[in-house]
Amino acid sequence: QVQLVESGGGLVQPGGSLRLSCVASARDFNIYIMGWSRQAPGKQRELVATITSNTITNYADSVKGRFTISRDNAENTVYLQMNSLRPADTAVYYCHARLPWHANASWGQGTQVTVSS
Repeated sequence: QVQLVESGGGLVQPGGSLRLSCVASARDFNIYIMGWSRQAPGKQRELVATITSNTITNYADSVKGRFTISRDNAENTVYLQMNSLRPADTAVYYCHARLPWHANASWGQGTQVTVSS
């Protein structure tokens, strides 16, 4: 089981930026598929972005062109840079990690992002 700790959430005005970080306790972090999902009040959890071991990325249509996922294998950390934030991006953001041959992922505790004026 991988332990994941997110940070970087907060309150930001529309159009602003935030960078989320997630530190993983995993051995061989570099082979994990890392990702971010979010859940807004009253809505289902939504996959936001993923990044593979060879840095292939995938994004939800709602964040393409605004969010960037990246990883630093030396620091066991995955990032989510969020630009041009909108009120609709308000949610709890969760980091997750999955080995390529496993169906289930480990999840962090979440960090709140609120976009409001």
